[in-house]
Amino acid sequence: MSTMDVMAEGLLFPEGPVAMPDGSVLLVELIRQTLSRVSPDGSVEVVAELGGGPNGVALGPDGRAYVCNNGGFGPDNDAGGYFASLGMPPEYVGGSIQAVDLETGKVEDLYTHCDGHRLSGPNDIVFDSAGGFWFTDLGKTWPRTHDHGGVYYASPDGSLVTEVIYPLITPNGVGLSPDGGRLYVAETNTGALYAWDLSDPGKIASPARKLVHRVPGTHRFDSLAVDSEGHVCVGTLGSGGGITDVDPLGAAAPVIVETGDPLTTNICFGGSDLRTAYLTCSRTGTLRTFEWPRPGLALNY
Repeated sequence: MSTMDVMAEGLLFPEGPVAMPDGSVLLVELIRQTLSRVSPDGSVEVVAELGGGPNGVALGPDGRAYVCNNGGFGPDNDAGGYFASLGMPPEYVGGSIQAVDLETGKVEDLYTHCDGHRLSGPNDIVFDSAGGFWFTDLGKTWPRTHDHGGVYYASPDGSLVTEVIYPLITPNGVGLSPDGGRLYVAETNTGALYAWDLSDPGKIASPARKLVHRVPGTHRFDSLAVDSEGHVCVGTLGSGGGITDVDPLGAAAPVIVETGDPLTTNICFGGSDLRTAYLTCSRTGTLRTFEWPRPGLALNY
């Protein structure tokens, strides 16, 4: 097994990594409420102030960064400042999809509602080859209730957002198979990875879902990425923490690559051969690198 290295530290709950062509990594700092850029030397620059609770990030066809903003989490004072609980912060005003100009740092609130309903807690995002994007809404926990979550499809120009799958229990990570014909969604609280076949951009062939894998024990799932061979690589929360490598064809048993951080939230792939995995480890506030056994899947944008 290759060595896992720390690329940057001191990050305030990093999430949503995107590997850039120049070797830097875009990510959000949820507690800092920023879109930040980590340079290859580990230095960190704030690209934009986002407010709320920025979560997932993806680059769109226009070159802007699209951010899932969950509206904010309440603080957890027992976790050294690197954890955000599911409780409601006093300043919560709802979730949103934001678009960020990487040159100027200008932030546009693209979507806050769908069909008259407020977005609760948008979480993870992926663009398809048609130029639209899928995103999950985790929902939100209130003192005695929890909002249902769902999966949405939207246009990057702000003209269309559609609720495609609803309800789900804390849907978090979202990704597409290498051929773009299958949608993967990981639920946090159930620790389940599900799949839906797609008929057209933004359309599922059937509401019936397939259970791909359920993480054992008390572990839970977070965000995900897909590699070039179709393996679904899911951030895994719990003792040890890490990335669960799931072969959706069942040719190999799922393997957890441990990081030692119980809040290993996300993964992306970069480098000249897409073999470098970048992992956000949110409890320790670190961005780590690791040589993945297969090349990652090149993103559409």
